[in-house]
Amino acid sequence: MNGVRLGLTLILLQAWLLVAHADESLRIDAETYRDKCAGAWAGQMIGASYGTSFSFQSLNAPNTGELKPWQPAQIVNGLQRQELFIDTILLQALLDHGPAITSKEAGLAFARSKYEMSGANVFGRENVRLGILPPRSGNAKHTLHGEEIDFQMQADVLGIVAPGMPKESSRLCKVFGRIMCNGDGVHGGMFVAGMYAAAYVHNDVRAVVEAGLKCIPKDSPYRECISDVLAWHDEAPDDWRATWTQVQPKWNANANRDGHARPDLTARLNGAYATIALLFGDGDMARTLEIAVRCGQRCGSNASTAAGVLGCMRGFDALVPGWAPAFEEIRGTPFFSSDFTLRSAVTASETIAGQVVRRTGGNVEQDTFVIVVRGES
Repeated sequence: MNGVRLGLTLILLQAWLLVAHADESLRIDAETYRDKCAGAWAGQMIGASYGTSFSFQSLNAPNTGELKPWQPAQIVNGLQRQELFIDTILLQALLDHGPAITSKEAGLAFARSKYEMSGANVFGRENVRLGILPPRSGNAKHTLHGEEIDFQMQADVLGIVAPGMPKESSRLCKVFGRIMCNGDGVHGGMFVAGMYAAAYVHNDVRAVVEAGLKCIPKDSPYRECISDVLAWHDEAPDDWRATWTQVQPKWNANANRDGHARPDLTARLNGAYATIALLFGDGDMARTLEIAVRCGQRCGSNASTAAGVLGCMRGFDALVPGWAPAFEEIRGTPFFSSDFTLRSAVTASETIAGQVVRRTGGNVEQDTFVIVVRGES
């Protein structure tokens, strides 16, 4: 009798587990996807065009000077920024090879680019050209820049093409991120891409940040850094400077070293500043941009990240009134050294997103993405 009871208990437990961890489906109509996708690309352009002129002006203290607000006429500068045109390398590689692209295919596509680059991107590209293929090309043995911001500032597109699928955006980050980065350099990209993937589903900044955080390995210093930002935000939710002040001594690797202020290019610190901008901006685009710039360091990239995620959450049609019309003039203008325009980047992103949806067991039905959300095991 005891054996029968035990067997019945095991059967019931297995049935419960199947129900508790069953896959669920998520539906996103194509019109909503296009609006959010366009908002993501436009947000990046807004942030990059606004923040770049302030980058590295402030290192060991917040930028407290007078800041002129972003003006729609500045958007043309977003076409020239590497936060955008390097994204298009990844986008083209996905179009050419599909979402099952291998690390070798991704690396060779990156190596064929002729864009001017810096930091980890330069070393990663040169390594591949020398026959050192990813993930070796981004390994610490072959580059001293592997934990810098480079992949983080170009991983946006990997979340843009994975709506509601942060696991898939993380998988793509491992394929592309290890071309030029390692460790927290890759984790920063996973965090950013995960936030974009979540921005198609959530309309709450905190939920989006937490979804991105779940994409990072638990033992990663990057995860600890963003967790600190969340905790310090909760302690003083109306004072972004209080969180900035606590971030500085713990996470700024170059804070007052040898008595001199130096730029900190790590993905961690700059990711912390982008997160501060998102949390304390509280869904307001102008406020988010301002805080990203005032935090300092590489604020052009950080503003691009924060504004891009927020643009994806809100959608293009919900951009600040008076801003959206400026994009009509440049929708057909190519990004620097690229064949992609804002219009064609959105179209290409939708094509790849459909492929990603199908690859993960979903489908595209009647102009709607039917996304399979995998249950946790």
